[in-house]
Amino acid sequence: MSADLHPAESAGTSSTAGSAVAPRPPKRTAYGKETWKEIVFLLSNLVTSLVGFVYAVVSVVLGVGLSITVVGLPLLALGLGGARLIGRSERGRARALLGVEVAEPSRLPKPGGFFGWLWTSLKDPVAWRTQLYGLIRLPWGIVTFTVALVSLIVLWPVLPFLSRGLANADRGMVRGLLSPSDELERRIAELESDRGVVVDTAAADLRRIERDLHDGAQARLVALAMGLGLAKEKLLDDPETAAAMVDEAHGEVKLALQELRDLARGIHPAVLTDRGLSAALSSVSARCTVPVKVTVDLTQRPAEAIEGIAYFTVSELLQNVSKHSRARSASVDVWRTEDRLLLQVRDDGTGGARLDGGTGLAGLAERLGAVDGLLVLDSPEGGPTTITAELPWRSRPSG
Repeated sequence: MSADLHPAESAGTSSTAGSAVAPRPPKRTAYGKETWKEIVFLLSNLVTSLVGFVYAVVSVVLGVGLSITVVGLPLLALGLGGARLIGRSERGRARALLGVEVAEPSRLPKPGGFFGWLWTSLKDPVAWRTQLYGLIRLPWGIVTFTVALVSLIVLWPVLPFLSRGLANADRGMVRGLLSPSDELERRIAELESDRGVVVDTAAADLRRIERDLHDGAQARLVALAMGLGLAKEKLLDDPETAAAMVDEAHGEVKLALQELRDLARGIHPAVLTDRGLSAALSSVSARCTVPVKVTVDLTQRPAEAIEGIAYFTVSELLQNVSKHSRARSASVDVWRTEDRLLLQVRDDGTGGARLDGGTGLAGLAERLGAVDGLLVLDSPEGGPTTITAELPWRSRPSG
C-alpha cells in the first residue's frame, strides 16, 4: 500500500461522498428529455428576463433616485432583498431544467438595529449581481426565445445543437452571476449545511443513549431494587429464600454493570483514551464475526476528536462486514499522508455495497463530510469491497 496514494485515485469505479469532483454528464440522445428541458428553459427566458429586467430597473432607479430623501435607501435595500428571491427562483429553474447545481448563498448576517440592516443589505454582493443578471438578461431572453421558437418550426434538424449551445451560455450566466460570491461564501454555505448534520447526529446519539439507559440498565436496576426489597422482607422469616433472591440479585448486578460498560464503550471506549487507536481498533476487530488484520502506521496520535471519529468509523464499517458482507476475512489499515488521516477497510465478501443500500454508509459519509472528511466506496458485485475514509489530521496538543 502506498501512503502517497490518494483514496479517490485508488478506487477506479468508486462511489464518492463528500467530494467536490463533479460526476461525468450522462449520455443523451438528440431529442431526449434533456433537450426538451433546455427548449422549455429557452422559451421561458422571455417572460423571466422581462420580469427580472423590469424589477431591476424599477427597484434600482427608484431607490437611487429617492436616495436624497428618507425613504430612498430603505427602498433600495428592500429591492435588493427581493432580488435575492428572484435569484433563488432562477437557480431553481436552472436546476430543474438545465441540471445546474449551484449552491445557495448563505443568509445575510442578522445585524443590530435598523442601520445595521440597511448597511448589510446595501453592500450585499449576491443581490447586486442578481440585479445585474436581470439587467443583461432581457436582450438574451429575446434572442433565445426567438431562436428556439423559429427552430421548432423551420430548423428542426439542428434544434438539439442550437438548444445545447444556447443552454450552455445560460448555464455560464447562472454559474457566473447567481452562484455564491466567492470561495469563502461557498465555504460558509458548506459549513452551515455541515453544522446541521453535526447537530442532527449529536441529537440522535443522545436519544440512543437515553433509550439504552431507559430500556436496559435502568430497567434492570429497578428490578434489582425490587428484588432486594423482597429479600429484605423475607430475611428473618425465610432465610433460604432470601439468600436465593440475593444470589439472583447479584447476577442482575453483574448484567447491569456489563450493560453500563457496553454503553460507556459506545460513547467513548476507555482503551482508546488510554492506549490509542491501534489498541482500540484491535479490540473492536476482535468482536467482528470474521478474522480482521489491523495495521496502524502512525508515529503520533491525532487529536482526540479525530481519533474518536476514526474509531467509530472503523467500528461501524466492521459492523457492516459482520452483518452484510458474508466475508471470510477483512483488514483495517490506518496511515497518515501529510495533513490527512486515512482509514481503509477491505473484505473478501460478496460486494454490491452502495451508499444508498441501507447499510448506514450514507449517514457515515454525511458525518465524515461534516468534518471535512471523505468516504470512497469500491464494491463491485461479487466483491471484494474496499472502503476508504479520509479525515483531516490535527495533532494532539502537547502536555
